[in-house]
Amino acid sequence: MSEVVAWNNIGELTTCDESIDGSALGLIRDAAVVSVDGRIAWVGASAQCPDADASFDMSGCAVLPGFVDSHTHPVFGGDRALEFAARMAGESYAAGGIKTTVAATRAATDEQLLRRVYALREEALRQGTTTMEAKSGYGLSVHDEKRSLIAAGMVTDETTFLGAHVVPREYEGDVDGYVRLVVGDMLTECAPHARWADVFCDRGAFDVDQSREILTAARRAGLALRLHGNQLQPGPGAQLGVELGAASVDHCTYLSDDDLVALASSTTVATFVPGAEFSTRTPYPSIRRALDAGVTVALASDCNPGTSYTTSLPFAIALAVRDMGMTPAEAVWAATAGGAQALRRNDIGKIAPGYRADLHSLRAPSHIHLAYRPGVPLTDGVWEAGVRVV
Repeated sequence: MSEVVAWNNIGELTTCDESIDGSALGLIRDAAVVSVDGRIAWVGASAQCPDADASFDMSGCAVLPGFVDSHTHPVFGGDRALEFAARMAGESYAAGGIKTTVAATRAATDEQLLRRVYALREEALRQGTTTMEAKSGYGLSVHDEKRSLIAAGMVTDETTFLGAHVVPREYEGDVDGYVRLVVGDMLTECAPHARWADVFCDRGAFDVDQSREILTAARRAGLALRLHGNQLQPGPGAQLGVELGAASVDHCTYLSDDDLVALASSTTVATFVPGAEFSTRTPYPSIRRALDAGVTVALASDCNPGTSYTTSLPFAIALAVRDMGMTPAEAVWAATAGGAQALRRNDIGKIAPGYRADLHSLRAPSHIHLAYRPGVPLTDGVWEAGVRVV
């Protein structure tokens, strides 16, 4: 027998459904939502809400889709708090810092890795994130990359093979040898546990030819593609992502005009991660420039132990509005519908018929408060597929 659930007396409903009012957020005042067996079945005025088996009175609060975090690194061992403190004292960040976490991850037990993954997933959930992508990338051996993906798969279906994060110490001076390992035995063992493949195409990591070789091999193995690019300096990452049809190019701190044209004319999303600029004290890129060029934009947490140790998409929204040129409406869309596009999902990121009933209610009257009240825990309730989880 079908289960019908209703949410009524919603003060402001953010649907991200343009058909509602012609705006990206598709706002409805005094609204209601009904789901059947975990899928949205009806959206409309609270006064017209159909009968339901169970009902939640939202008491005039704001409701929006669950956040979709399309870029995280939650599988790791150790802690890099001292590195963060040193960076705040004036040191610059280079990709080599990742190797500290590689050693700690290799030394961690499976139980320790799982405990960390579960804790970070729960932390994100309590801030409204209902879908979270999760990468490997701190094992950098066949054994450790595989077990990292298995751990990630315990909390999400959106798992990403990132064996090409950096070159591990044992392959220093032999980058090509490590690339052969990644496209050979490592990919063979890891592909069954991943949906996506990713490469860090940037200074201190992999050049464009190595990145193309790895991503092409991953695509042949049946994985969809995403890419870290243009984080540390201008470079070829963004245009490589477009060339290969990647779902998303992430970071995008340094984008040229040509990069923007390429992204705007493609289906590749530019995913910005404000926590990385915050934590590395590097200049914030202008998301306004990308939006004005017609680029589809997502916001993500980039949760990782070295350069963005946060699971908070409300924090990312506040930074994007304050320092990166977005409006509150644009930032909320980027953290919901934009994240869904970055994962090429058409069942999450919106509150519309047929979509999964992933809802997030705020102790606030409007989505604007996510940026207006930074650092305040506004999440009141979270539902995944119609089931309350917070």
